Amino acid sequence: MKNLVIVESPAKSKTIEKYLGKDYEVLSSVGHIRDLATTGKLGLGVDVDGDFQPTYKNAKGKADVIKKLKAAVKTADHVYLATDPDREGEAISWHLADLLSLPTDADNRVVFNEITPTAVKKAFESPRPIDMHLVHSQETRRILDRIIGFRLSKLLQNKIKSKSAGRVQSVALKLVVDREREIEAFIPKEYWEIHAYFMDEAVKAKLTKLNGKKIELNNEAEATVVVDAVNGNDFTIASIAKKRNKRSPKLPFITSSLQQEAANKLGFSAKRTMSIAQKLYEGIALENEQVGLITYMRTDSTRLSDDFVSATKDYVLDTFGKEYSGTVRKTKEKANTQDAHEAIRPTAITRTPEEVAPYLDKDELKLYSFIWARALAFLMKEAQFDNTKVIFENNGYEFQASGSVLVFDGYLKVYSQYETNKNEILPDLTEGEKMAANKIEPSQHFTQPPARYSEASLVKELEEQGIGRPSTYASILDTIQKRAYVELREKRFYPTDQGILTNDKLQEQFNIVINNEYTAHMEEDLDKIAEGNEDHIQFLKDFYAQFEPMVLKAFDEMEKIAPQETGEMCPLCGKPLVVRRGRYGEFVGCSGYPECKYIKPTEKNEPQSIGVPCPKCGEGDIVEKKTRRGKIFYGCNRYPDCDFALWDKPTGEKCPKCDALMVQKGKKIKCSSCDYVEGEEA
Repeated sequence: MKNLVIVESPAKSKTIEKYLGKDYEVLSSVGHIRDLATTGKLGLGVDVDGDFQPTYKNAKGKADVIKKLKAAVKTADHVYLATDPDREGEAISWHLADLLSLPTDADNRVVFNEITPTAVKKAFESPRPIDMHLVHSQETRRILDRIIGFRLSKLLQNKIKSKSAGRVQSVALKLVVDREREIEAFIPKEYWEIHAYFMDEAVKAKLTKLNGKKIELNNEAEATVVVDAVNGNDFTIASIAKKRNKRSPKLPFITSSLQQEAANKLGFSAKRTMSIAQKLYEGIALENEQVGLITYMRTDSTRLSDDFVSATKDYVLDTFGKEYSGTVRKTKEKANTQDAHEAIRPTAITRTPEEVAPYLDKDELKLYSFIWARALAFLMKEAQFDNTKVIFENNGYEFQASGSVLVFDGYLKVYSQYETNKNEILPDLTEGEKMAANKIEPSQHFTQPPARYSEASLVKELEEQGIGRPSTYASILDTIQKRAYVELREKRFYPTDQGILTNDKLQEQFNIVINNEYTAHMEEDLDKIAEGNEDHIQFLKDFYAQFEPMVLKAFDEMEKIAPQETGEMCPLCGKPLVVRRGRYGEFVGCSGYPECKYIKPTEKNEPQSIGVPCPKCGEGDIVEKKTRRGKIFYGCNRYPDCDFALWDKPTGEKCPKCDALMVQKGKKIKCSSCDYVEGEEA
């Protein structure tokens, strides 16, 4: 019997095929196989006037992949769909089934949360039908994003020359702009602190109270009153309180916390973190096996499997001893936690960072070590600290000094490098003892505005407000930067002028839809669809009936911003030249467009000659050019009269074998036509 397994990732297919043996062939769809078409009303690919049925087209460049899959299906006795264990993966499986004429109600869907021999083989023992509720939820999300993205983007491109807008990216932009305005409106407030130093400044105590009540000092005069009242008087140690406190380990990683912590502790962007995690999940070639090192990295569940907990507790006992073994804390999941995933954890706790280090690059090892330590630490004992609080009293003013000493490291045994911990040791002191201060030091301070968002804090804000889902955070941050709506400076987001303009225009017309609460509520509705508790068609109809009239109103009411004039006149028609924004950036063109299509040449657009005559026409020179996507190539400057072009840079020399141009290919000089390589034996 021949079994065909289809996954979405080539790396994943290689790993799984090794587990399943010779009776299984594992092929990859290389991601999504289909997407919404751009046909129909407004180019949405959706029947917005009917029952919102989508029209799909095969993804660009997938013809050969589809042909190969169809051929494999014809010769297979059984076909399994083993795409990722989330809504996106469920939708890819449904698209594959529909395109390849497979039954969607048969037990052919296989789901596993980790790519290990045991997990994969176990999953194949209990395949299930495709979950159409999950498919409808993902399809609804895609249709929403298409409608909002297409309609708003067309509006903004027409009116203010912004590149795009989206259901979630526009809310993320709003957060950044709102924070910037908070900072601009912030008025600093002055306050003063006073510290007293004792025992040759070994002890530092801060003013906290006057006659048992909290004290605030708003200016220098108030601070001076305190200094004058305590200066020259002995302080009395009014109380010494000692208490042993426990510090619990943090929860295992979910997508958002992994992105936040990797940004803060490792300096990785959200996009970089997810890219590395994807590789660790799909499979790494170790000495004797290829195996996924971590569980699925798109999850908002902190749950750990019983098998992992049991194996990890054994590891703790064997490695560190009974005193380090912690009780298993139950994690409370959020109401909208989806798909019953596990937390992000190593697939085997015994696969230590030291063991896998030879097979990982530097960044892969950093992220794996972090995930490994976090999951291990969660199942270890709390750290214990002896905390001491000393109150010094003088003329009714209370100054507090604090000390903290680690007495049992617990989970910090494996997690200390990721968690700040500093012993602050106080010398031996006696209650009732009188002491003279070495120094009384007042200091002026001002309240600070809220900090601009970093990648980590913006992800945290999106998560806390229920905006987006684990799989979307990295792409949201990436999109608002690519659109030049925000800039990342010193690891903080600053809105650009175009970003502020885009946000303001959206808020003028679409504040009902482009806001935190509405977007979060929409995520809840998508969850209900995934659970089968809400009708996806009716949901789309209700949304469109509210949204489309806003768009039409905005097209009528939103003012179109005139292009900025440069002060120059068009050499062809005499009308003013203006700065325009095109697909590939800003350029200067005639304000009389489309009647006059003049575009002012710029230095960066002038092709640079490399000093080599064109071998095809003999009249032109070879110049360095760029494709629309920025890739460099070399062609004749007489184009379109001469279409000679090469990807590699010509050297000017001719091939001794065939007389074609020689080119620089990496470190080698080779012929652009035949197989001759300079310095190699022919």
